[in-house]
Amino acid sequence: MFVLDDLLVRPFVGIVDALHSIALDEMYDVEAIEADLKENQLLYELGERSDAEYRRRKAELEAELETARDVHERLSSGRVEVKR
Repeated sequence: MFVLDDLLVRPFVGIVDALHSIALDEMYDVEAIEADLKENQLLYELGERSDAEYRRRKAELEAELETARDVHERLSSGRVEVKR
C-alpha cells in the first residue's frame, strides 16, 4: 500500500505543488502591483484621478502588495504547500 502511494501519489502531489506555486506567483505579482501604485500616483498628479479615487485605489493596492509580499515570503521559505 505504501509503495503504491510512493509510486502513484507523490509524483502527482509534486506536480500539483509546482503548479500551485506558479499560480500564486502569477496571482501575486509584486512588480505589477508596484507598477499599478506608480500609475495611480501619476494619474493623480496629472489630474486624471480625483483625490478620493486616488486614496481608495492606493489603499487597495497597498493591501494587495502586503498580501503579495507575504505570499512570496511563504513561497520562498517553503511554508506554502498543497494539502493532501
